[in-house]
Amino acid sequence: MQIDPENEHPSVVYSTMIRAITPRPIAWVSTISPRGITNLAPFSYFNGVCSQPAALVFSPVNRPDGSKKDTVRNIESNGQFVVNLVPFSVAEPMLNTADDFPYETSEFESVGVTEKPSVRVSPPGVAESPIQFECELIQIVPIGDGPLAANVIIGKILLITVSDRVLDAQGKLDPERLDTVGRMGGRSYCRTTERFELAPRNPD
Repeated sequence: MQIDPENEHPSVVYSTMIRAITPRPIAWVSTISPRGITNLAPFSYFNGVCSQPAALVFSPVNRPDGSKKDTVRNIESNGQFVVNLVPFSVAEPMLNTADDFPYETSEFESVGVTEKPSVRVSPPGVAESPIQFECELIQIVPIGDGPLAANVIIGKILLITVSDRVLDAQGKLDPERLDTVGRMGGRSYCRTTERFELAPRNPD
């Protein structure tokens, strides 16, 4: 099978990409509107960028009508957001925040997760998440127009908060305790509880 994005419907390209690029970590992004209403939504086009400066990136895809997601609108208004990681224990609430809530409706209240005050930014984090990245906007890069186009959001990490409950005896992140989930294709997700190690042939 070969797929030419220029000659195929965008929905087919999107469906293929999300089934092929796996597993994808999930950015559970909290923002705040100009009126002070909190917003929370998951995005699986997400990853780190670099550590100097510390930065990450996620990409909200436009709504079916081509409009921007509430997350993008809020970040455009104040330039701040928090990326919360998603452990298995809150996988279902995370999924529920993907519903199409009306603007100025707080997903925190709607799905029953707890706001955690941030230190460097106005939007709160998710208390049930073991890690919060408090970020300020570096740049928004529009990619395309209309439905399934996107806005790539690059953020500078101002502060990383890690819960003691996911640290090992040496004070390092323990992947077993972290137990994050990743996005596969369709309705499928995965957990980071099954892992293996590979030793480089020429270790530094």
